[in-house]
Amino acid sequence: EALRRATTLNRDLADAWRALGDQLFQQGDSAGAEAAFAQHARASVSDPVLKPAADALSEGRLDVADDILRAHVTRHLMDVGALKMLAEVRLRQERFRDAETLLARCLELDPGSDAARFSYAQALFRQQKAGPAAAQLESLLERNPKDPAYRNLLAGCLGLLGEDARVASLYEGLLQDYPEQPRIWLNYGHSLRAVGRSDDAKAAYKHCIALAPGLGDAYWSLANLKVASFSADEEVAMLTQTARSDLSADDRLHLHYALGKAFEDKGDHAGSFEHYARGGALRRAEVVYSAEANHTQMLRSKKLFTRDFFDDRNGVGHPSGEPIFILGLPRSGSTLIEQILASHSAVEGTMELPYIGLIANGLADLAGDAYPEAVTGLDGDALSRLGRSFLDSAGQHRKLGKPFFIDKMPNNFNHIGLIQLILPNAKIIDARRHPLGTCFSAFKQHFAQGQPFSYDLADLGRYYADYVDLMSHFDAVLPGRVCRVIYEDLVEDTEAQVRRLLHHCGLAFEEGCLRFYENARAVRTVSSEQVRRPIFRGGLEQWRAYEPWLDPLKRALGSTLETWRGDA
Repeated sequence: EALRRATTLNRDLADAWRALGDQLFQQGDSAGAEAAFAQHARASVSDPVLKPAADALSEGRLDVADDILRAHVTRHLMDVGALKMLAEVRLRQERFRDAETLLARCLELDPGSDAARFSYAQALFRQQKAGPAAAQLESLLERNPKDPAYRNLLAGCLGLLGEDARVASLYEGLLQDYPEQPRIWLNYGHSLRAVGRSDDAKAAYKHCIALAPGLGDAYWSLANLKVASFSADEEVAMLTQTARSDLSADDRLHLHYALGKAFEDKGDHAGSFEHYARGGALRRAEVVYSAEANHTQMLRSKKLFTRDFFDDRNGVGHPSGEPIFILGLPRSGSTLIEQILASHSAVEGTMELPYIGLIANGLADLAGDAYPEAVTGLDGDALSRLGRSFLDSAGQHRKLGKPFFIDKMPNNFNHIGLIQLILPNAKIIDARRHPLGTCFSAFKQHFAQGQPFSYDLADLGRYYADYVDLMSHFDAVLPGRVCRVIYEDLVEDTEAQVRRLLHHCGLAFEEGCLRFYENARAVRTVSSEQVRRPIFRGGLEQWRAYEPWLDPLKRALGSTLETWRGDA
């Protein structure tokens, strides 16, 4: 049906297959998208010279297709077809920066190619360049306002930009046209959850399950609301799905995480841990992560960022004091701290912004993977420009005109040295929680992306220990630069810790910060429901029920299990 619609829109057969692939990809049907892209690769080639590359691409032999196409493009710089095909290879290799460059060139040579423009938007979106991606999609929608793939990707872009009303409107429009599409119901549920409409989100997820009983992500999204338990019938339905031999690995792992929550809610901690561990093992098999490589990176940061290094660069960077960075490990109370600060009249909460990581990755690319060492070649002007670049990128998320804003990306603790160099007056908050509480909470949480260390208890323990070690290093070389907020202390003596936090940020105390749960702002993390309620102590030691299974975590933590509080 999607192919028929595409061909009736006067697309040729190749573009129709590509449109179908894009639509299936956006709707989460990876197998269908791959098949459509394979057909597109074959149908789009009229040049017999490129036929071997098209065959290799359609068969998933990406390296072979890449070699053929690179050699051809080197000799034929104006061959738009070859450039498009090479860009498609790079997209499927997840080399999004390369794909962006190639597709920008395609559009210079052929500005009327909607397929290239949509691929360009995808390449931008996958690098979290949501604003530029949205602009490309708006242009496409001017010509084809009903295209579901365009609308769906635009909703994703606007979600990153905090345009929540438009996101909901786009999904509502899509559901009018495609009421039986489960993935759209799933995404609609996510948009409702972000703005605090938990009951409506729950209804959307349940409707999604009714349409697609094997869609594990819908069950996990329901569990991840953390405001209701599964019924006995829903538990049986999930177990029935996991017994299917034809279930995809992605659906299976999401179902195991959801079952982990279901068993936890009814007090069966052995069964709960088994499902969390099975889901984690499936996810760990998919991700590329090395605890040893992470440790080596931490040692390189400690070696480079010394007190003398910063003394030699005193006064460099952009002078703005507007950003407040909340960092640490996920599941350490960072969303609570963000909600407290965002309840202050002078502070705007945004989201987990990707831009510090993108700056670091850009420096690594320029220097042949030598980050953080690449910063040594930057003079004061270059560092100031990078600070300005961060502020400009973050600016698209600032809607309220307040003097200060929050970036809550936890992984930014790896980049404190970079933050100090490019934004020396920014405030930095280290959100920290007991290692067993933090690590087990992360272990039972399936993250959409960005936390590959969280699916194995030993990986988690080593990562936490490296984090504490690196933060201790920055405490020594940049004394007083980081304010550490211990989650347990914040729960036990909220007002004193809030006053301390505000003082570090140079903010006057406001009673509204103690009533953070009244703040109706959108929250886009897994703690979105918890921070809309007053602080409660019940979650502090939930990990103790799982302690019989946490020995691998304890061994990996080593002495950090006793010294984790640092100087706090």
